[in-house]
Amino acid sequence: MIIRGLRMQERLDALNVALTNEMREHEFYISNAERTANPVGRAMFQQIAGEELEHYERLKQLHETWEKQKKWPETVPLLVKNTIVKDVLYDVAKKASTTQAGDADDIKAIRIAIDFEAKGAAFYARLRDESTEPRERAFFDLLTGIEQEHFASLKDTEEYLTDPAGWHQKTERSGLDGA
Repeated sequence: MIIRGLRMQERLDALNVALTNEMREHEFYISNAERTANPVGRAMFQQIAGEELEHYERLKQLHETWEKQKKWPETVPLLVKNTIVKDVLYDVAKKASTTQAGDADDIKAIRIAIDFEAKGAAFYARLRDESTEPRERAFFDLLTGIEQEHFASLKDTEEYLTDPAGWHQKTERSGLDGA
């Protein structure tokens, strides 16, 4: 079976890559959540770790069913929860009793995570664009959007960890009418 230039086995191989990436990212986020002393960094890493694990579970279910049925599954629940990662930074940063910059390891980890998410979004966008199956396209479009949101939230977190006072000033200013 050919799906716009890619045979089914190539699509399954692409899902294997996605599975490996999602689990590697999950483990990376868990490890950094445990390592960091920064409450904002910890909350962000924990939230994304949970979302990456959910993506892994959905992709695994999809892969197993697709491999058995030799076509895009009709019955696999392919929805994933909407991400709340954008809210995590704001909620934790506003509640933090002290404004704490990240250390060098936090900044390095955030930058690695930003790279993961950029590559993940591009990968899922490619899978979406190479498919002609509407359910497949919609699923990979959803994952693309979530990875893009992770990317944007991690960029905000990077800004917070490098300059918490500047981040607070910017977010407080953007909340004022007419500013």
